[in-house]
Amino acid sequence: MTIKLYCFGESGNAYKAALVLELAGLDWEPVFVDFFGGETRQPAFRALNVMGEVPVMVDGDVSLTQSGVMQIHISEKTGKFGGETPEERREVLRWMFWDNHKLSGQAGMVRFQMNFLPEAKRSGEAIAFLQGRLKAAYAVLDTHLRGRDWIVGQSPTNADLGCCGYLFYPEPFGFAREDWPEIDRWLSNIEGLPGWKHPYDLMPGSPADRA
Repeated sequence: MTIKLYCFGESGNAYKAALVLELAGLDWEPVFVDFFGGETRQPAFRALNVMGEVPVMVDGDVSLTQSGVMQIHISEKTGKFGGETPEERREVLRWMFWDNHKLSGQAGMVRFQMNFLPEAKRSGEAIAFLQGRLKAAYAVLDTHLRGRDWIVGQSPTNADLGCCGYLFYPEPFGFAREDWPEIDRWLSNIEGLPGWKHPYDLMPGSPADRA
């Protein structure tokens, strides 16, 4: 049965789930959610996800929200990307939780402020604060990646496919690959994986569609 992923191209969290689905070789299809048109606030979508958030994954009788849960589900289903040993699996989870709190959580907010809110509604103080927190997170990740091809172990895991969620997007939000050589090298490793696709090629919806 084809897995459905309710998503839109601008969502870095949806990209995490879509990328793992694609790299795992599963049969899946994206279902476009008109986030910018207010679809996630409508009763029909709230019936699908009471949290009113994208992504949502429907795999037969299983309906999941939160991208990290989806990644774990795919690992349980395929045996891929979850880590090879109990120690690695715990380390993968540690980095996934870190990403949600320190990296993607901040990047998503500042990117939205800088690119998708009307200029009059943007908060310069909030943007500066979030970019400061992100700079600290980039430094942690860049340092960790020295001498490593992947965040955990000798092959890509959900740690990599989660932490990269916002870092391939072209919109400015205070991240430049050339400023972080280890992160840049690691992102190139991910781009080299068979089946890798840019978020705007993997999911429907992009800023160009609304231009």
